[in-house]
Amino acid sequence: MLEVVGATSLDAFVDSVVPAPIRFKGTLATTPPATEHEALAELRAIAQQNQVFRSYLGLGYHGTLVPPVIQRNVLENPGWYTAYTPYQAEIAQGRLEALLNFQTMVIDLTGLPIANASLLDEGTAAAEAMAMVHAVATGTRTRFLVAAECHPQTIAVVETRASARGWTVQVVPAAEMAPDADTFGILLQYPTTHGAVEDYRALTERAHAAGALVVVASDLLALTLLVPPGEWGADAVVGNSQRFGVPLGYGGPHAAFFATKLEHARKMPGRIIGVSQDANGKTALRMALATRTSAARRRRATCAPRRCCSPSWRACTRSGTVPRGSRPSRSGCMATPARSRRGSRRRGTPCATRRTSTR
Repeated sequence: MLEVVGATSLDAFVDSVVPAPIRFKGTLATTPPATEHEALAELRAIAQQNQVFRSYLGLGYHGTLVPPVIQRNVLENPGWYTAYTPYQAEIAQGRLEALLNFQTMVIDLTGLPIANASLLDEGTAAAEAMAMVHAVATGTRTRFLVAAECHPQTIAVVETRASARGWTVQVVPAAEMAPDADTFGILLQYPTTHGAVEDYRALTERAHAAGALVVVASDLLALTLLVPPGEWGADAVVGNSQRFGVPLGYGGPHAAFFATKLEHARKMPGRIIGVSQDANGKTALRMALATRTSAARRRRATCAPRRCCSPSWRACTRSGTVPRGSRPSRSGCMATPARSRRGSRRRGTPCATRRTSTR
């Protein structure tokens, strides 16, 4: 390296690139070496000089307390994860089981029949919900109403996403919302960013009468006490799971949730984990639906065109004839034909040896 830069030594190189006025010419006042225990004790004494104040920031983030029994036996239990990547769904059964439990919890708390295996954060989930309701809305509607009581970071993400799609976002108080023929959806916060609990039943009915869908950004822990949005007409419910023991982490991101109605399953983002049976009749978890990802197009979707294997759905049984030379794929949904003489693959057909069921 010194030959390349044309320096005779490392000191000469430093002298040529570091200005003399900012160069330290003394000797570092290092302390005598310390053992690990002594170093930790000294660092702990320094940390105790910090002044800890209560934060009233709120805005969807809250301090949490995780009981050690849950942290050790659930979050830190090796049975829930493996050493493989989560994309190897046929191996990472522990990871899939945790995601399935997450989906089931979201379904129970939101009052909607289907939920995905989480998204990035609440703002992203709200923007994805806006895109979904626009995709299922009738006509050429371009207006999306956002309640002023929503979290400011959620409003910012929704506005950014809408600007790129050419949609108009109007931020108004929920009490002043007036959905019309150009409105494809509305976004409400339940509870609001200030902690108020509002009754949105009448507004939801007006939105549906105008042909608009209702998206609700909510708090999972609050939904353990409040009426689930799905019971008063919400078409989609989003939010984040930070309340369930996730540290604040300097603002996130935290795993979001996304729940909606069955008829919107093909338009919802993310992945859905389902319970299946393999060719040997053993229970196995797998990715049941992922139509909006680059890895799974509609023609290669991992589920039947009209059915999905969400834990909340009725069992759907696959039937069909397996072509000669086929073998069941690892995903459990399609029979992957054997390679032809030219080394190409023919498109898979429904596999009669595998059926999908739900709990």
